[in-house]
Amino acid sequence: MIENSLDKLEPKAIWKNFSALNAVPRASKKEERVIAFMVNFGESLGLATSVDEIGNVLIKKNATTGMEDRKTIVLQSHLDMVHQKNNDTIFDFDHEGIKMYVDDDWVKAEGTTLGADNGLGVATIMSILESDTIIHPAIEALFTIDEETGMTGALGLKGGVLSGEILLNLDTENDTEIDIGCAGGIDVTATQSYIAEPCPFDTLSFEITVKGLHGGHSGMDIHKGFANANKLMNRLLYKTNERYGLRIATLLGGSLRNAIPRESVAKVVVNKDHATAFTVALAQLAEDIKLEFATTEPTMEILIDKTDSAYATVVPVEVQENLINSIYAALNGVYRVSADFEDLVETSNNIAKVEVGADKVSIKCLTRSSVETSKFDLAHSLQAAFELGGFAVEFSGNYPGWAPNPNSEVLEVLKSIYSRLHGEAPEVVACHAGLECGILGTNYPEMDMISFGPTILGAHSPAERVSISSVQKFWDFVLEILKEIPKK
Repeated sequence: MIENSLDKLEPKAIWKNFSALNAVPRASKKEERVIAFMVNFGESLGLATSVDEIGNVLIKKNATTGMEDRKTIVLQSHLDMVHQKNNDTIFDFDHEGIKMYVDDDWVKAEGTTLGADNGLGVATIMSILESDTIIHPAIEALFTIDEETGMTGALGLKGGVLSGEILLNLDTENDTEIDIGCAGGIDVTATQSYIAEPCPFDTLSFEITVKGLHGGHSGMDIHKGFANANKLMNRLLYKTNERYGLRIATLLGGSLRNAIPRESVAKVVVNKDHATAFTVALAQLAEDIKLEFATTEPTMEILIDKTDSAYATVVPVEVQENLINSIYAALNGVYRVSADFEDLVETSNNIAKVEVGADKVSIKCLTRSSVETSKFDLAHSLQAAFELGGFAVEFSGNYPGWAPNPNSEVLEVLKSIYSRLHGEAPEVVACHAGLECGILGTNYPEMDMISFGPTILGAHSPAERVSISSVQKFWDFVLEILKEIPKK
């Protein structure tokens, strides 16, 4: 059953606040409006509200009567969301609020990301802050910025701002799990400039499109066998260039580093004498690829369209060869699986965005690992592959992982409550996503940290959705945790 209203959903407080939050555009690095929204929210409740020089918002609330002897807790979520939409969706993220609807047990968005990551965490904290009936210890509500594209909010938070002894990060996506560790990451960027050449005579123009892929979170979904549009496009170009000498005019695949790329479009030219054989060979290769990925990518489309447009310039042959060979050589996906945690990806890479045009080639990757040495091992492997192709390589945005603490006091509290509520033990895990706990721990090394959340699927893609029943389960869990925070 599909309906547009969230008004009837329980718990009403969370869905009300989530709807209000989702009416505010909040892309990473464009959080001015959502910062103002949160400041107004805190001040309207008469709570101590401040914004640091980075843009993180801190709202403090005193303990309820009888809870003054409990440890102060930090409730933490990030304000920004990944802005992704399908190519055929008309939507302006800078000016429109997310259009949501209910489909059985799921809340979804109309052709865009939903913002449940991490909007439901934010909405949960808002619901606690505004309540006059919920029992809780003293609270420091920390809303960070720019988690999705650099974690600069967490990186910029100074020591001494927080006094809490326990941090509950509400930013994981499986309601059966309690997270005690995560991967760190580093951005790997390869660039190469060129002088465009005039398009050869006697050529025909084509547009090759890869679309309809699953996409998803480049950490949490990297092991699921989903196709990467950039790697698929490169495979198409490699084989047909090898046989028919195509020339690339422009290429654009993917968008954000933390999203597995779902779409790629290449504009190419081929000699008229080879055009028919080229299209036949490309169509056959496309069918082979779709067959390979029939299980994981059932909606994949690979389109080959002859165009009437004449492309003015193309990439020089040497640069084109370097580009195709380098992307073929560069690892995408899982590099290493953890030997210490069952079924945990330790190290991976996402070839997130490839852009060719305006006399420049750019390849953007996000490399993740829960082991620092392994993270840099893979980053250097990518660097070597790209430098062999004549690319300049830059590392940036490095952030640490979060080392698990199996002896955590608050972990034992959460495990006990979960088992009591549900009659079974939770899964205690580390995840391959990047959480802010590791970064925050550099300035607050003694803080006891745990991460958990409701069930969210398809994060960082237009398939993002959240389970309604899971949100109720999560809310009940949070309320019990607040009652049982240990004494000082």
